[in-house]
Amino acid sequence: MVKRNNMKIILGSKSPRRKELIEGLGFDYVIRTKDTDESYPTDLATEKVAEYIAKKKAEALILDLVEDELLLCADTVVIVDNEILGKPNNEVEAIEMIAKLSGKTHDVTTGVALYSNLKKHSFSVTTKVTFKHFTNEEIEFYVSHYKPFDKAGGYGIQEWIGYIGVTELKGSYFNVVGLPTAEVYEAISRF
Repeated sequence: MVKRNNMKIILGSKSPRRKELIEGLGFDYVIRTKDTDESYPTDLATEKVAEYIAKKKAEALILDLVEDELLLCADTVVIVDNEILGKPNNEVEAIEMIAKLSGKTHDVTTGVALYSNLKKHSFSVTTKVTFKHFTNEEIEFYVSHYKPFDKAGGYGIQEWIGYIGVTELKGSYFNVVGLPTAEVYEAISRF
């Protein structure tokens, strides 16, 4: 395992995808989470929302940090036509979200907050994803078989919908999965 600055990494996320990505970076870590209100000011620019929420998650956990711990929190949002698509609550919402993304380019922005007892650093990374035009049958098949209710925008790029639907990707693939791995690795290395 990779260890930076003798700091123990605390992953402030229950996401199995973020867990897999941080493991893929080779870091030794433990998971520590706290339920956090993920609301944001309505006048906040859409591209700033993910970082704002990531910092809220970190603020909720910072009092639990000890001297040698580095907290990593993240949040991912999908933005299409200046609208943020959160996690769908049911099949109808998931179908509506994917229909909004069909045939369009959208932004996937992940905000990252790295906090220790002595330092705070946050940033955002945006990837542009273009989808083909989906048929109603393709959307319904994906939602009924993959149940993407824990995913921003109602889809996981690493699943069937990504296999058949992504026609162009500008930026980090892993950012769309849930963590901009190259940027996180560099930020932790410099922390």
